Amino acid sequence: MKYKIHILVCFALILSFSGYSQQGKQKRADTLFNKFSFVKAADVYKDLIAKNYNKDYATRKLADCYAYLRNSEKASRYYKSAVKQENIPIEYYYKYAQSLRGIKKYKESEIWLQRYKDSGGVVHANDFSKDVNFISSVFGAKQQYFLEKVPFNSKFSDFGAFEHDGKVYFASARDEGVGVKRVYGWNEQPFLDIYTADVDTEENVDHSNKVKGDVNSVFHDGPATVTKNGQTMYFSRNNFTDGMEVKDGQGLTNMKIYRATLIDGEWTNIEDLSINGDDFSTQHAALNNDDTKLYFTSDRPGGYGGSDIWSVNIEPDGSLTGLENIGNIVNTESAEGFPFINNEGVLFFSSDGHTGLGLLDIFATIKGEDEQTIVDVINLGVPVNSNNDDFAFTMNPDGITGYFASNRKGGKGSDDIYAFHREPLLTVEGVVSDAINTKPIANAKITLFDDEDNQIAYMETDENGFYQINIDRHQDYKIVASQDKYIDDYRMFTSKNIQTELTSITANLLLNPKPNVVKLAELNTIYFDFDKHNIRKDAALELDKIVSLMQNDYPEMVIRIESHTDSRGKLTYNDKLSIDRANATYEYLTSKGIDPTRITEHKGFGERRLTNGCEDGSTCEEADHQLNRRTQFIVVQME
Repeated sequence: MKYKIHILVCFALILSFSGYSQQGKQKRADTLFNKFSFVKAADVYKDLIAKNYNKDYATRKLADCYAYLRNSEKASRYYKSAVKQENIPIEYYYKYAQSLRGIKKYKESEIWLQRYKDSGGVVHANDFSKDVNFISSVFGAKQQYFLEKVPFNSKFSDFGAFEHDGKVYFASARDEGVGVKRVYGWNEQPFLDIYTADVDTEENVDHSNKVKGDVNSVFHDGPATVTKNGQTMYFSRNNFTDGMEVKDGQGLTNMKIYRATLIDGEWTNIEDLSINGDDFSTQHAALNNDDTKLYFTSDRPGGYGGSDIWSVNIEPDGSLTGLENIGNIVNTESAEGFPFINNEGVLFFSSDGHTGLGLLDIFATIKGEDEQTIVDVINLGVPVNSNNDDFAFTMNPDGITGYFASNRKGGKGSDDIYAFHREPLLTVEGVVSDAINTKPIANAKITLFDDEDNQIAYMETDENGFYQINIDRHQDYKIVASQDKYIDDYRMFTSKNIQTELTSITANLLLNPKPNVVKLAELNTIYFDFDKHNIRKDAALELDKIVSLMQNDYPEMVIRIESHTDSRGKLTYNDKLSIDRANATYEYLTSKGIDPTRITEHKGFGERRLTNGCEDGSTCEEADHQLNRRTQFIVVQME
């Protein structure tokens, strides 16, 4: 009996020690998680699940580990198990929905997002169910960006690439250590450093390609940006100055932006900027086109939540003034970061708070009519964005090429840098004008046809006669302008074999007014005596009728004068005589008060436009010759 009791006591002690062992593992896993060592924490949580110790809790924490590591596939697998648990916190419905987006299961994601809302959850700004057509519209949009892999990616994290003076700068965790290997606990990768390589390099980039000077430290350094003159660098670094690492109240080392100066080929004189703080992060420096404004990411107090994009003015003496949050059109309650401003002043940034395809997506801002105020943001769509993290977008001065980073499948490992080139939107544009007075014609109808005469676009000109239509490249087109009071005009043009940099094709159109045949009948032809150009009495009566008609009945009427001779006499003499008759007619009308601008031209045609067969050598009565000695009036505009 004593022997059996002894066995039972030993067994109970073994169970107790086993329980204490698993409890210690959970404590260790939680400690690693709270220190952001998610790779190591995940290994311990998996072991706890295998040992069936506090399995529900370990499953939730394991799913969170993979979410922080931006591994949507594994995160969704464990969130799927977690949401089946009784009394699961409703936030896990939302987390599961987000992870499903990361593996392109958008319909399932909407279901769990709805369940989250039905359970009382507050939906974040990136609830793409607000726009049910978002996914189809993004994937169905015409592709503008075309991607290329760069040769200098590594199996570690590489991002933040930008070009300057024939070099490409980027941040990378590729240095595994030439001495003591130091790794970042979050993802078990080496700390980031800033590297540089030739733009057209095909060679591997190793630790020898780090930028020279004092920029790189033993902690995270990068990404960076450089001023246009190449003399000043702004870069991100852990809060580490003069060999000292500074932690906040929670024991975390935040990020700061530092400034360095290029002296004799080395980056030195490292300066801690006034916008930094020990209790929040400041990072992802970007400069506007003239280096007078610094944009950056920060989770400092006063934002909209998560991390926001802020800006500050750079004064001539280098001081920073006018700290400003750029507002809630860009910033959300979630995370925004990695700002970049191109030569046209467009802000690009990454966010998981706006409607996107997966995790972080890249967006561009849209400005209002004042070209200053940001009024909206747009998703750059595929292939720039994916169902994973897409960030650190930069564009070269040509506006056609650039870089971004992504942890999508198919890369070399972790975050990879992708180069892009794009075909910018192409438009046909122009002004529709009156052919007589060159004034713009508002509300003219513009119709665009393809090379098979199919109508593909339709619009009306604005008050300045201007139109603009987006078109495809590599096509032939016809564009037609029409207006009720005018004769149609058209142009044939092509977008084939044009330079990629070209963004518009100009096709101006001229419309001639339609003659009014009824009113034309009221403008009777006048006649001249043989070899004379003076205005006869009967002609003066007709001209007075024209004056009255133009001054009283049709004050907008515009006419053209054409004068002629009969065939008798030399050709050159008759040319001069017809011009004299046209001039005499013009002078009579203007002497009676007709504005000269309402007579577009007064022209002589000699004997070139006979009305009958009375040519040289023919026998004609005087009455027949009289019919050719005339001035006619052509109405070119009535109103």
